[in-house]
Amino acid sequence: MISRALVATCLVLCGLGASACGATDDPETTGSGEAHAAQMKQVTKSASGEAGEARAASAGTPTPAQPLAGKVIVIDPGHNGGNYRHPEIINKKVNVLTEWKACDTTGTATNDGYSEAAFTWDVAARMVKLLKAKGATVKLTRSGNDGVGPCITERAAIGNKAHANAAISIHADGAPASGHGFHVIIPKKINGPVDPVVGASRKLGVAVRDAYRQGTGVSYSTYIGKNALDFRGDLGGLNLSTVPKVFIETGNMRNAGDAAKLKDPQFRQRIAKSLTQGIENYLG
Repeated sequence: MISRALVATCLVLCGLGASACGATDDPETTGSGEAHAAQMKQVTKSASGEAGEARAASAGTPTPAQPLAGKVIVIDPGHNGGNYRHPEIINKKVNVLTEWKACDTTGTATNDGYSEAAFTWDVAARMVKLLKAKGATVKLTRSGNDGVGPCITERAAIGNKAHANAAISIHADGAPASGHGFHVIIPKKINGPVDPVVGASRKLGVAVRDAYRQGTGVSYSTYIGKNALDFRGDLGGLNLSTVPKVFIETGNMRNAGDAAKLKDPQFRQRIAKSLTQGIENYLG
């Protein structure tokens, strides 16, 4: 039989060890429990936050790293490198609603032969990389610079079919050599399919203008438009668009100063970054 002294000793030891079983009112131990609870709450909150971010990413919700996630951008590099070989195709007339115009043109070139088609393709290719890095889905109206067309009506249709959030047609002008600077061409109402997006297109145009001016330092056009904005109703690529769309004449290829910039690969990267930023500003 166990002695009474031994039983008493066991009871004392059990009392001392009660805190190990969690039954204690000791302030320090209580504080540790609260700290532990707070820590577990933070872990749960963190896990919930990470799960929420994962759900947002999978749903295409923009994040700081990908501000254009879920957006569709259509880039229309003006003209095409093979247009001059097939006048029978590009000279064919198409209906742009306000008039009949040529399917496409060869575009212009600098005095030493750097073509507008090559320039617009290069800038577009740079923009594709930049826009995709920001999470956008990007579609081009042509796949290279050695083909023909497509016609201006088809270029508009590509943006429409893609349900683009924004579309931009890249160009460089062939104005008299005395003129310099850039301008953005914005559609105006023509009692046609573009009418519902004229307001949005203007907002896109202003955003592109401001970003281009800031990013490149190119001045507003000295020979056309007001504050680098020109509103037109004779361009099939705009008249037939059902999505917000603008053209930009990035400079005058016939002006020596503008031409030098447009021929510089590093400057073309600045152009691409600026146009990308303008689109992001508009969509943001």
